[in-house]
Amino acid sequence: MYPFILKEYPSCTFLMYSFVHYSAQMVKKIFNIKEFVDYAKFSPLKNEDLHIVNFANEKDFLRKSRQINIDFYLLAIKPPLEKDQIIDQKFEDQANSFLYVDCPQNTMAWDVNEPDSGYVIMVAAKLVHRVAKAYNFVHYNNHEALYLTKEEEVLLWDLFKKACDEFQRPHYSKEVILSYIALILSYTQIYYDRQFDTRSAAYHQVVDDFYRNIKDYYSRGDEVSGMPSVAYFAQKAYLSPNYFGDLVKHFTGQSPIEHIQDFVLRLAKEKLKNTSLSISEISYSLGFDYPNYFARFFRKKTGMSPKVFKNV
Repeated sequence: MYPFILKEYPSCTFLMYSFVHYSAQMVKKIFNIKEFVDYAKFSPLKNEDLHIVNFANEKDFLRKSRQINIDFYLLAIKPPLEKDQIIDQKFEDQANSFLYVDCPQNTMAWDVNEPDSGYVIMVAAKLVHRVAKAYNFVHYNNHEALYLTKEEEVLLWDLFKKACDEFQRPHYSKEVILSYIALILSYTQIYYDRQFDTRSAAYHQVVDDFYRNIKDYYSRGDEVSGMPSVAYFAQKAYLSPNYFGDLVKHFTGQSPIEHIQDFVLRLAKEKLKNTSLSISEISYSLGFDYPNYFARFFRKKTGMSPKVFKNV
Protein backbone atom coordinates (compact mmCIF):
# COMPACT_ATOMS: atom_id res chain seq x y z
CA MET A 1 0.00 0.00 0.00
CA TYR A 2 2.99 2.29 -0.02
CA PRO A 3 4.36 4.09 -3.10
CA PHE A 4 7.06 2.29 -5.04
CA ILE A 5 10.55 3.62 -5.60
CA LEU A 6 12.61 2.36 -8.50
CA LYS A 7 16.24 1.87 -7.61
CA GLU A 8 18.74 1.39 -10.42
CA TYR A 9 21.53 -1.18 -10.21
CA PRO A 10 24.12 -2.11 -12.83
CA SER A 11 22.58 -5.44 -13.81
CA CYS A 12 18.97 -5.16 -12.80
CA THR A 13 16.23 -2.72 -12.02
CA PHE A 14 13.89 -3.79 -9.28
CA LEU A 15 11.22 -2.44 -7.03
CA MET A 16 11.55 -1.50 -3.42
CA TYR A 17 9.10 0.14 -1.12
CA SER A 18 9.57 3.51 0.43
CA PHE A 19 7.98 3.84 3.83
CA VAL A 20 5.54 6.76 3.85
CA HIS A 21 6.73 9.12 6.54
CA TYR A 22 4.19 10.85 8.68
CA SER A 23 4.57 12.59 11.99
CA ALA A 24 3.76 10.51 15.04
CA GLN A 25 0.93 12.89 15.84
CA MET A 26 -0.93 11.79 12.71
CA VAL A 27 -1.34 8.24 14.02
CA LYS A 28 -4.58 8.73 15.94
CA LYS A 29 -5.22 5.21 17.17
CA ILE A 30 -4.75 1.51 16.63
CA PHE A 31 -7.66 -0.03 14.72
CA ASN A 32 -9.12 -3.39 15.64
CA ILE A 33 -10.86 -5.44 12.94
CA LYS A 34 -14.30 -3.92 13.50
CA GLU A 35 -12.96 -0.36 13.48
CA PHE A 36 -10.83 -1.03 10.41
CA VAL A 37 -13.76 -2.55 8.49
CA ASP A 38 -15.93 0.45 9.35
CA TYR A 39 -13.18 2.92 8.53
CA ALA A 40 -12.32 1.31 5.18
CA LYS A 41 -16.03 1.00 4.30
CA PHE A 42 -15.84 -2.73 3.72
CA SER A 43 -18.89 -5.01 3.73
CA PRO A 44 -20.54 -5.46 7.14
CA LEU A 45 -18.61 -7.33 9.79
CA LYS A 46 -19.54 -10.95 10.46
CA ASN A 47 -17.13 -11.68 13.30
CA GLU A 48 -14.97 -9.34 15.39
CA ASP A 49 -12.05 -11.81 15.33
CA LEU A 50 -12.20 -12.79 11.66
CA HIS A 51 -13.29 -11.03 8.49
CA ILE A 52 -12.61 -11.70 4.82
CA VAL A 53 -13.08 -9.22 1.99
CA ASN A 54 -13.46 -9.97 -1.70
CA PHE A 55 -12.52 -6.80 -3.56
CA ALA A 56 -14.84 -7.75 -6.42
CA ASN A 57 -17.74 -6.99 -4.07
CA GLU A 58 -16.29 -3.84 -2.46
CA LYS A 59 -17.22 -0.93 -4.71
CA ASP A 60 -17.50 1.52 -1.80
CA PHE A 61 -14.06 0.74 -0.39
CA LEU A 62 -12.14 3.79 0.87
CA ARG A 63 -9.67 4.65 -1.90
CA LYS A 64 -7.29 6.86 0.07
CA SER A 65 -6.25 6.84 3.71
CA ARG A 66 -3.94 8.67 6.02
CA GLN A 67 -1.54 6.60 8.10
CA ILE A 68 -3.21 4.22 10.53
CA ASN A 69 -2.13 1.33 12.77
CA ILE A 70 -3.73 -2.11 13.11
CA ASP A 71 -3.85 -4.58 16.00
CA PHE A 72 -4.52 -7.73 13.93
CA TYR A 73 -2.93 -9.82 11.20
CA LEU A 74 -3.81 -8.83 7.64
CA LEU A 75 -3.14 -11.04 4.63
CA ALA A 76 -3.90 -9.68 1.17
CA ILE A 77 -3.48 -10.87 -2.39
CA LYS A 78 -4.22 -8.52 -5.26
CA PRO A 79 -3.08 -7.17 -8.59
CA PRO A 80 -1.45 -3.73 -8.62
CA LEU A 81 -3.81 -1.13 -7.17
CA GLU A 82 -1.52 1.66 -5.99
CA LYS A 83 -1.77 4.79 -8.12
CA ASP A 84 1.99 5.43 -7.92
CA GLN A 85 2.98 1.82 -8.47
CA ILE A 86 5.48 1.11 -11.20
CA ILE A 87 5.65 -2.44 -12.47
CA ASP A 88 8.99 -3.52 -13.87
CA GLN A 89 8.55 -7.17 -14.72
CA LYS A 90 12.00 -8.68 -15.18
CA PHE A 91 11.27 -12.37 -14.75
CA GLU A 92 9.43 -14.45 -17.33
CA ASP A 93 7.47 -16.39 -14.74
CA GLN A 94 6.55 -13.35 -12.62
CA ALA A 95 2.81 -13.01 -12.18
CA ASN A 96 0.80 -9.83 -12.00
CA SER A 97 -0.19 -10.35 -8.36
CA PHE A 98 1.39 -9.45 -5.06
CA LEU A 99 0.99 -10.86 -1.57
CA TYR A 100 1.16 -8.70 1.56
CA VAL A 101 1.28 -9.83 5.18
CA ASP A 102 0.99 -7.30 8.01
CA CYS A 103 1.19 -8.00 11.72
CA PRO A 104 -0.26 -6.16 14.74
CA GLN A 105 1.24 -2.69 15.29
CA ASN A 106 2.06 -2.26 11.60
CA THR A 107 1.34 1.09 10.00
CA MET A 108 -0.64 1.43 6.78
CA ALA A 109 -1.58 4.20 4.36
CA TRP A 110 -2.91 3.93 0.84
CA ASP A 111 -3.98 5.74 -2.31
CA VAL A 112 -5.37 3.18 -4.75
CA ASN A 113 -7.38 2.77 -7.91
CA GLU A 114 -10.77 1.10 -7.80
CA PRO A 115 -10.20 -2.59 -7.04
CA ASP A 116 -11.79 -5.25 -9.24
CA SER A 117 -10.23 -8.36 -7.72
CA GLY A 118 -8.28 -9.53 -4.72
CA TYR A 119 -8.87 -10.72 -1.18
CA VAL A 120 -8.07 -9.44 2.31
CA ILE A 121 -8.11 -11.70 5.35
CA MET A 122 -8.21 -9.99 8.74
CA VAL A 123 -7.68 -12.23 11.75
CA ALA A 124 -7.21 -11.48 15.45
CA ALA A 125 -3.73 -12.04 16.81
CA LYS A 126 -4.97 -14.45 19.46
CA LEU A 127 -6.16 -16.87 16.76
CA VAL A 128 -2.94 -17.14 14.74
CA HIS A 129 -0.13 -15.64 16.81
CA ARG A 130 1.27 -19.04 17.79
CA VAL A 131 1.56 -19.99 14.12
CA ALA A 132 2.52 -16.57 12.74
CA LYS A 133 5.32 -15.83 15.20
CA ALA A 134 7.39 -18.61 13.61
CA TYR A 135 7.73 -16.57 10.40
CA ASN A 136 10.02 -13.54 10.15
CA PHE A 137 8.14 -12.08 7.18
CA VAL A 138 5.08 -11.18 9.26
CA HIS A 139 7.25 -8.53 10.91
CA TYR A 140 8.36 -6.86 7.67
CA ASN A 141 6.96 -3.51 8.75
CA ASN A 142 7.56 -1.65 5.49
CA HIS A 143 4.78 -3.62 3.84
CA GLU A 144 7.15 -5.30 1.36
CA ALA A 145 5.40 -7.18 -1.39
CA LEU A 146 6.01 -10.82 -2.16
CA TYR A 147 6.49 -11.06 -5.93
CA LEU A 148 4.68 -14.20 -6.99
CA THR A 149 5.50 -16.49 -9.87
CA LYS A 150 2.59 -17.61 -12.05
CA GLU A 151 2.53 -21.02 -10.37
CA GLU A 152 2.56 -19.44 -6.89
CA GLU A 153 -0.13 -16.99 -7.94
CA VAL A 154 -2.52 -19.80 -8.93
CA LEU A 155 -1.98 -21.69 -5.68
CA LEU A 156 -2.37 -18.67 -3.36
CA TRP A 157 -5.38 -17.21 -5.16
CA ASP A 158 -7.02 -20.62 -4.78
CA LEU A 159 -6.32 -20.70 -1.03
CA PHE A 160 -7.66 -17.17 -0.54
CA LYS A 161 -10.75 -18.00 -2.60
CA LYS A 162 -11.40 -21.19 -0.62
CA ALA A 163 -11.10 -19.27 2.65
CA CYS A 164 -13.47 -16.58 1.35
CA ASP A 165 -15.97 -19.13 0.04
CA GLU A 166 -16.02 -20.85 3.42
CA PHE A 167 -16.49 -17.50 5.15
CA GLN A 168 -19.56 -16.76 3.01
CA ARG A 169 -21.38 -19.84 4.28
CA PRO A 170 -24.19 -19.12 6.78
CA HIS A 171 -22.50 -21.42 9.29
CA TYR A 172 -18.85 -21.26 8.31
CA SER A 173 -16.08 -23.13 10.10
CA LYS A 174 -13.53 -20.87 11.77
CA GLU A 175 -11.19 -23.87 12.12
CA VAL A 176 -11.24 -24.51 8.36
CA ILE A 177 -10.44 -20.87 7.61
CA LEU A 178 -7.61 -20.85 10.15
CA SER A 179 -6.22 -23.93 8.41
CA TYR A 180 -6.21 -22.03 5.11
CA ILE A 181 -4.44 -19.12 6.82
CA ALA A 182 -1.80 -21.48 8.21
CA LEU A 183 -1.27 -22.89 4.71
CA ILE A 184 -0.96 -19.40 3.22
CA LEU A 185 1.66 -18.48 5.81
CA SER A 186 3.57 -21.70 5.24
CA TYR A 187 3.69 -21.23 1.48
CA THR A 188 4.57 -17.56 1.92
CA GLN A 189 7.75 -18.50 3.81
CA ILE A 190 8.76 -20.82 0.97
CA TYR A 191 8.06 -18.13 -1.60
CA TYR A 192 10.01 -15.43 0.25
CA ASP A 193 13.02 -17.77 0.30
CA ARG A 194 12.51 -18.31 -3.43
CA GLN A 195 12.29 -14.56 -4.02
CA PHE A 196 15.69 -14.02 -2.43
CA ASP A 197 17.19 -16.51 -4.88
CA THR A 198 15.37 -15.49 -8.07
CA ARG A 199 16.28 -11.85 -7.45
CA SER A 200 19.79 -12.69 -6.36
CA ALA A 201 21.52 -10.28 -8.74
CA ALA A 202 19.57 -7.33 -7.36
CA TYR A 203 19.84 -8.49 -3.76
CA HIS A 204 23.57 -9.14 -4.01
CA GLN A 205 23.82 -5.48 -4.92
CA VAL A 206 21.94 -4.63 -1.73
CA VAL A 207 24.59 -6.56 0.21
CA ASP A 208 27.40 -4.84 -1.68
CA ASP A 209 25.84 -1.47 -0.96
CA PHE A 210 25.56 -2.42 2.71
CA TYR A 211 29.31 -3.05 2.90
CA ARG A 212 29.99 0.23 1.12
CA ASN A 213 27.64 2.14 3.42
CA ILE A 214 29.41 0.77 6.51
CA LYS A 215 32.73 2.01 5.14
CA ASP A 216 31.22 5.36 4.21
CA TYR A 217 29.76 5.77 7.69
CA TYR A 218 33.17 5.35 9.31
CA SER A 219 35.03 7.42 6.72
CA ARG A 220 33.50 10.61 8.11
CA GLY A 221 36.09 10.93 10.86
CA ASP A 222 34.95 13.32 13.57
CA GLU A 223 31.42 13.33 12.14
CA VAL A 224 30.79 9.75 13.35
CA SER A 225 28.01 9.98 15.90
CA GLY A 226 27.15 6.75 17.65
CA MET A 227 27.18 3.17 16.44
CA PRO A 228 25.10 2.74 13.28
CA SER A 229 21.98 0.62 13.65
CA VAL A 230 20.64 -2.03 11.30
CA ALA A 231 17.64 0.26 10.76
CA TYR A 232 20.00 2.98 9.47
CA PHE A 233 21.33 0.72 6.70
CA ALA A 234 17.92 -0.80 5.99
CA GLN A 235 16.50 2.67 5.38
CA LYS A 236 19.26 3.34 2.86
CA ALA A 237 18.16 0.19 1.03
CA TYR A 238 14.47 1.25 1.19
CA LEU A 239 13.68 -1.93 3.14
CA SER A 240 12.34 -2.68 6.58
CA PRO A 241 14.98 -3.79 9.14
CA ASN A 242 13.59 -7.32 9.39
CA TYR A 243 13.45 -7.86 5.64
CA PHE A 244 16.90 -6.33 5.25
CA GLY A 245 18.23 -8.58 8.00
CA ASP A 246 16.80 -11.72 6.42
CA LEU A 247 18.18 -10.75 3.02
CA VAL A 248 21.72 -10.09 4.28
CA LYS A 249 21.79 -13.29 6.35
CA HIS A 250 20.40 -15.32 3.44
CA PHE A 251 23.29 -14.32 1.17
CA THR A 252 26.15 -14.01 3.67
CA GLY A 253 25.32 -16.35 6.54
CA GLN A 254 25.69 -13.49 9.00
CA SER A 255 23.23 -10.96 10.34
CA PRO A 256 23.74 -7.23 9.60
CA ILE A 257 24.70 -6.53 13.23
CA GLU A 258 27.42 -9.20 12.98
CA HIS A 259 28.79 -7.52 9.86
CA ILE A 260 28.76 -4.12 11.56
CA GLN A 261 30.54 -5.49 14.61
CA ASP A 262 33.13 -7.31 12.48
CA PHE A 263 33.90 -4.10 10.60
CA VAL A 264 34.17 -2.10 13.84
CA LEU A 265 36.49 -4.74 15.31
CA ARG A 266 38.79 -4.70 12.27
CA LEU A 267 38.88 -0.91 12.35
CA ALA A 268 39.57 -0.93 16.10
CA LYS A 269 42.50 -3.33 15.68
CA GLU A 270 43.95 -1.22 12.87
CA LYS A 271 43.74 1.98 14.94
CA LEU A 272 45.16 0.33 18.04
CA LYS A 273 48.17 -1.00 16.13
CA ASN A 274 48.80 1.72 13.56
CA THR A 275 47.90 5.06 15.16
CA SER A 276 48.97 7.05 18.18
CA LEU A 277 45.36 7.67 19.22
CA SER A 278 44.49 6.93 22.82
CA ILE A 279 42.02 4.17 23.59
CA SER A 280 39.44 6.79 24.54
CA GLU A 281 39.94 8.61 21.23
CA ILE A 282 39.60 5.34 19.32
CA SER A 283 36.48 4.51 21.28
CA TYR A 284 34.76 7.78 20.39
CA SER A 285 35.89 7.58 16.75
CA LEU A 286 34.14 4.22 16.45
CA GLY A 287 30.86 5.57 17.80
CA PHE A 288 31.00 4.25 21.36
CA ASP A 289 29.51 6.61 23.91
CA TYR A 290 31.95 5.58 26.63
CA PRO A 291 35.43 3.99 26.51
CA ASN A 292 34.38 1.25 28.93
CA TYR A 293 31.68 0.18 26.42
CA PHE A 294 34.37 -0.14 23.77
CA ALA A 295 36.65 -2.08 26.15
CA ARG A 296 33.83 -4.47 26.98
CA PHE A 297 33.02 -4.99 23.29
CA PHE A 298 36.68 -5.54 22.38
CA ARG A 299 37.29 -7.99 25.21
CA LYS A 300 34.19 -9.99 24.30
CA LYS A 301 35.34 -10.28 20.68
CA THR A 302 39.07 -10.92 21.23
CA GLY A 303 39.46 -12.17 24.80
CA MET A 304 41.78 -9.31 25.68
CA SER A 305 41.50 -5.62 26.55
CA PRO A 306 42.30 -2.90 23.98
CA LYS A 307 45.31 -1.88 26.08
CA VAL A 308 46.77 -5.37 26.10
CA PHE A 309 46.15 -5.77 22.34
CA LYS A 310 47.82 -2.43 21.64
CA ASN A 311 50.93 -3.38 23.57
CA VAL A 312 51.32 -6.95 22.32
